[in-house]
Amino acid sequence: MRHFIDTQDFTKAELLSLLELTGLLKAADLQRALPPLLAGASLGMIFEEPSTRTRISFEVAMTRLGGHALYLKPGEIHLGVRESLKDTARVISRMVDAIEARTLKHATVTDLARYATVPVINGLTDYNHPTQVLCDVFTMLEHRPAGKPLEDLRVTFIGDATNVCSSLMMICTQMGLHFTHCAPERYQAPEAWRAIAQANSAVSGGSLTLTDDPVAAVAEADFVYTDLWWWVGQEAEIPERTAAFMPRYQVNDALLAHAPAHAKFMHCLPASRGVEVTDAVMDGPRSIIYDQSENRLHAEKAILVAFIGPHLKPRSPELSQWHAGRIADFLKHHPLAEPAPAAPSQKV
Repeated sequence: MRHFIDTQDFTKAELLSLLELTGLLKAADLQRALPPLLAGASLGMIFEEPSTRTRISFEVAMTRLGGHALYLKPGEIHLGVRESLKDTARVISRMVDAIEARTLKHATVTDLARYATVPVINGLTDYNHPTQVLCDVFTMLEHRPAGKPLEDLRVTFIGDATNVCSSLMMICTQMGLHFTHCAPERYQAPEAWRAIAQANSAVSGGSLTLTDDPVAAVAEADFVYTDLWWWVGQEAEIPERTAAFMPRYQVNDALLAHAPAHAKFMHCLPASRGVEVTDAVMDGPRSIIYDQSENRLHAEKAILVAFIGPHLKPRSPELSQWHAGRIADFLKHHPLAEPAPAAPSQKV
């Protein structure tokens, strides 16, 4: 059984297939003609922290595909507390057709996948965010310069080496894109990430560049991407990080003036407006952040169909009718059935 934990687990051809399926499902959805491909299926959604896009997109995706999503909010289940992670994974697997998990530690998701007997989908960890970047590449395909091949696209990420930076670096170099990470040297991608991205590039023809010069980084960019400058647990570092990034690495109109005229701005959201990016850029004509957010819904429909669909038994109308008859007959005669009300007496 395959899980969706890391884009590195898939070939370029497999990722392209998911992107193509995303397009097919989006087109059907926008015309209110989406088939109920997951009718009767259930998704258990485990969250260790609150979410806007991840929760809404997965829940709506399951509903539109004819299924159901169960939101397990932070602290609501025994996830390694009072019950082992193994037992939690095995129990939930008996009741749902897939598990989506947004966790603080990457090991939690990989352990869930090790013990679960249904597909596990990574909704975000401290290491990566694969559902986000599948959506991002799909959004780039929609907004790329006319006629420009995917493999010629140049993506510049400005900011800290976040989980989104990690994922975007990996998928871009897997797909043959040219990826630049721009940050003060202390906050650039670690060596382990670079090694993976460089190995990807050697196969795909993509490239990885690291620089501390934001003007040079955006000079040939088709897409300029940024994210928050700190992650959960780094709150004590906020003053130090702000001093390191502000104002040189803020994405603002002055910086985008050095990018090609067609370059688009992207952000996974939520954003700290006025910090890593200005309102003028977020709300300006180069911004595609809301198209990007909407595409989370469509990319996740593709993931759900691809990973749940193959495990669902086909429905048989004849078998359903047979079971319906058996159950209806039982309900007429079971011990708890209420007797039919007596007919009212007819007084003459």
